[in-house]
Amino acid sequence: MELLIVSGLSGAGKSVAMNALEDIGFFCIDNIPAALLPSITAFSKAGDNQLKRVALCMDIRGCRTPEEIEEALSQLDAQRIEYEILFLDAPDDVLMRRYSETRRRHPLMSDGMTIEQAMHREQELLRPLREHADFVIDTTAAKLRNELYGLFGDKSARGKLSVNVVSFGFKYGIPLEADLVFDVRFLPNPFYVPELKHKTGMDSEVYDYVFSFPQTKTFIDKLEGMLSFLLPLYAEEGKS
Repeated sequence: MELLIVSGLSGAGKSVAMNALEDIGFFCIDNIPAALLPSITAFSKAGDNQLKRVALCMDIRGCRTPEEIEEALSQLDAQRIEYEILFLDAPDDVLMRRYSETRRRHPLMSDGMTIEQAMHREQELLRPLREHADFVIDTTAAKLRNELYGLFGDKSARGKLSVNVVSFGFKYGIPLEADLVFDVRFLPNPFYVPELKHKTGMDSEVYDYVFSFPQTKTFIDKLEGMLSFLLPLYAEEGKS
């Protein structure tokens, strides 16, 4: 079993990382208390259906003291369970700005701390995970999804983008999963040609009719040009 422990400061991007790891093929479990870490890893290896790739997120929500984290990691070592640690970090000013933008409350601020005090306390509590980390990513400017694909995805998966082209009728509604919608109702409609009315776009007569008009060819050329420009940028951004 490939075990990855994911941790990091609040606001550093753990949720984004866990979503990306799930897309890569990890079985992801969020908010693991440090005390339960050895039990969960043992469970993941037990039975006939052993999990091959597991990512466990441990953060301030389930780790109360540095000693508790050290003890959990020591138990994994005693069980001879191999694991790697991914730690997500960012400078204080970046985290402060992110909290200001999202208006979210830091988990430790319930203890009456200021956000700056809470961040420093969090850094101290998570110190063992930071010190033992195999991978540390500063998410200030990192394209996190691509970074994770590079570290944990195979070469064919990195930057992989799935493109589905769907034809639909507006009277039935736009497909809910659509990212880009192109209205082609400006093109000549074979439905209004009696001999073509009951045929589909899979029939050559319909294809020949639609593509007999210059605006069809011009539209296709412009659409292909736009997509040729957009798709590599979407893939670079980490969209799947």
